Amino acid sequence: MRSIWKGSLAFGLVNVPIKVYSATEERDIRFHQVHAADGGRIRYQRVCEVCGEKVEYSQINKAYESPDGRVVVLTDEDFAEMPANNDHEIEVSSFVPSEQIDPVLYDKSYYLEPASKSTKAYVLLQQTLQSTDRVAIVHFALRQKTRLAALRVRDDVLVVQTLLWPDEVREAHFRSLDEPVEIKPAELKMAAALVDSFADDFHPEQYTDTYREELEQLIEARLAGAEAFPEAEAADTGEDAEVVDLLAALQRSVERSKRGAAAAETAGDEPADTTPKKATRSRVASRAGEPAAKRSTGTRSRKTGTDDASADGDAGEVTETKAPARRRRTAS
Repeated sequence: MRSIWKGSLAFGLVNVPIKVYSATEERDIRFHQVHAADGGRIRYQRVCEVCGEKVEYSQINKAYESPDGRVVVLTDEDFAEMPANNDHEIEVSSFVPSEQIDPVLYDKSYYLEPASKSTKAYVLLQQTLQSTDRVAIVHFALRQKTRLAALRVRDDVLVVQTLLWPDEVREAHFRSLDEPVEIKPAELKMAAALVDSFADDFHPEQYTDTYREELEQLIEARLAGAEAFPEAEAADTGEDAEVVDLLAALQRSVERSKRGAAAAETAGDEPADTTPKKATRSRVASRAGEPAAKRSTGTRSRKTGTDDASADGDAGEVTETKAPARRRRTAS
C-alpha cells in the first residue's frame, strides 16, 4: 500500500507521527464507452464555451456562482493558502462510547501506521482504546475538506473512520409510517421465532458479489464466443402465489426454516462430492450443518421492474411468491 497522507496524531501532550492509508479498495469491473455502430472508443474533451478551444486540465480553475449570479474564480494557489490545508495533525477531541455513534454517519476508513522508529506512543493509544472500550473523536483536513472521524482499533491497528457531518444525513419522513399499525402479540411472538431460526454470527467471507461474478462470466463467455447464460430451468409447476394472513406466513416461514435445517444436517452426514466444479454463479460458502434458509447471496440490489409494494394492499396481509428459476451453470 502507498500512504496518501502524512502527519501526526495528537492526544493531550502526546504526539504520534503517522502515515495514512486507504483501508478499502473498489473491486468493480471497469468499462469504457464505445460507439454502438462501429465500436470506436468515445473520448471526452474539455472545450471552452467562450473561445471554443480545447483546454488542458492544468489550465482549468474552479468557479463558484452565488445565488445572485456573481462568479468567484479560485486557483490552486488560493486553495493552498487556506490554513486547513497546511494542518497535518489529527487531533483527538474526546473519547466516547462506540454505541453513541449512529452507523449511518460512517463514511470511509483509513489505516494509521506509526511513522517513527519508536512505536510506544502508538501502541499506548491503541491499548488504551481497547482497555477503555471507547473510540476517539478526531478532526483533521484531508483532500480539501475538514473531516470529523472516529478513531478505533482493528486487529491491533489504529483505524480512522471519517464521519458525515450532521447536515449531510437526510431525515426519513415517510407518510406510509404515519398511520398507527396494530401488531398482535401472536404475530410478534411468531416473528421472534422466525428471527431465532435464522440467528447466526456474522461471517462476511460467506457472502459474495453475485452481480460481479455473473458479469465476469458474461465477459469470459463473450471472449470465447459462447453463450453466458443458457436458458433457465423450467419454473416449478404448482400453486400460484397466494395471499395469506401475516401470522400464517410467519408460521410457514418458521416451518420452512426448520425443514432447511434438517436437510442441511442430513446432507452433512453424507460423503462430500469431490468432483471439481467451476462456480459460475455466486453462492454463499455454506458451513456443515448450516440451515439452507440462512444462506444469502449478499449481492447489490437490482431492480426487477417495481420499486414499491402496492400502497393499496392490506397491512395485515403478505404475498408469498416462489423463488425465481435458477439458471443452469455454464460448462467449464
